[in-house]
Amino acid sequence: MNESTNARTALLEGVDVRKSFGTGARRHEVLHGCTVRVHEGECVAVIGGSGSGKSTLTRILLGLETCDGGDVRFRGASIGAHGGRRGDAGRAAMRALRRASGIVYQNPFASLDPRWTAFDSVSEPLRLRGAHGGCGDTALEDRVADALRLVALEPRDFLYRYPMDMSGGQAQRVAIARAIVTEPQILLADEAMSAIDVAARLQILDAFAAVRARNPKMGMVLVSHDLGVVQTIADTIVVLHDGVIVEQGSAADVLGHPQASYTRDLIAAATL
Repeated sequence: MNESTNARTALLEGVDVRKSFGTGARRHEVLHGCTVRVHEGECVAVIGGSGSGKSTLTRILLGLETCDGGDVRFRGASIGAHGGRRGDAGRAAMRALRRASGIVYQNPFASLDPRWTAFDSVSEPLRLRGAHGGCGDTALEDRVADALRLVALEPRDFLYRYPMDMSGGQAQRVAIARAIVTEPQILLADEAMSAIDVAARLQILDAFAAVRARNPKMGMVLVSHDLGVVQTIADTIVVLHDGVIVEQGSAADVLGHPQASYTRDLIAAATL
């Protein structure tokens, strides 16, 4: 991203996001005023140790969870996600965000219905959103086949294959195809490679690269503890520690010249 990035309106942003769990004496604040911005074409990686708040922050950004303070905006419009209370404008922004989002989770076998073929799983978002234009299964099959080809899966072999007949890497690429078949404006990959073996990770990285090349304006949020993956795909890195953003900047700067001691510790641990 160039120097004008911060001057442009963010595709998705969380501003001063705060979140607590529990009540009374057991109330615990897990996010302390976090601000994150994702611009068109940018991949923002959120890294940090277990329990740092990575998944909570990204779930709030995608409107999957509400925040206790701060604001989440999609294309400049607030989704008004404060304790679930939304006005008409907030509900409209939330609907727009949901229609514009795709999500890839950690375990593909948990996110794919074992009773459904790849065609069933990948076509479902099109059916739910009416994105197939009321056409029949032939048109849907073409859209699904195109998504599978984009993640390097041959439709002839995988279109009607069930998850039990796939490897972990193949199933995760089906999950990616499902997430991007509606051509989302924002994609969340939450530890999408942590349950995949090393060889398959390269295929997943290639799949994400192909998706971004197809849709260069798509923003991406990557949650990962694998700094090798982050270094390969991220433009910007946000370092989260105990619910506080201790460092953020370009991937080259954060990984090459870390300023926070916690970031230096993460990098040192990854190189052991």
